[in-house]
Amino acid sequence: MIKITTNKGDIEISLFESEAPISSENFKQYINDGFYMDTIFHRVIPNFMVQGGGMTQDMQSKQTRDTIKNEAENGKKNLRGTLAMARTSEINSASSQFFINLVDNQFLDHGDRDFGYAVFAEVTGGMEVVDAIAALPTQMKNGHQDVPAESITIEDIQILE
Repeated sequence: MIKITTNKGDIEISLFESEAPISSENFKQYINDGFYMDTIFHRVIPNFMVQGGGMTQDMQSKQTRDTIKNEAENGKKNLRGTLAMARTSEINSASSQFFINLVDNQFLDHGDRDFGYAVFAEVTGGMEVVDAIAALPTQMKNGHQDVPAESITIEDIQILE
């Protein structure tokens, strides 16, 4: 289990290490490197998802490691409470950023629209914290849309098992 401590509360997640070994190992390596400390949830779209894991409070992108292979064809679906790797339009472009699905987002699954977004974990505790983040008002900030008006910071993230 992994515990993400934010200034809004704790979110507990479990990795799908068998189904998404590359994404899970990548996520754990970023945790072990201390990369996620003081990053924010920088993109929040109600009834869709909350995204974080790569930007500072001043909306600067952190330097990441190399991108990873997209594991979207692992059979896991973008259902409410699952975490998936964020990426650009390039299929294998995920690095540190992830998002938590607020609803079932079938159109993000492999093959429905395009290659899809790799689901690698699920929220096992603290979904009310995720929902509270999703309910915050958003604004445009430094050229980015859907940024929470109140910074939601990852204060700590630990692998507990």
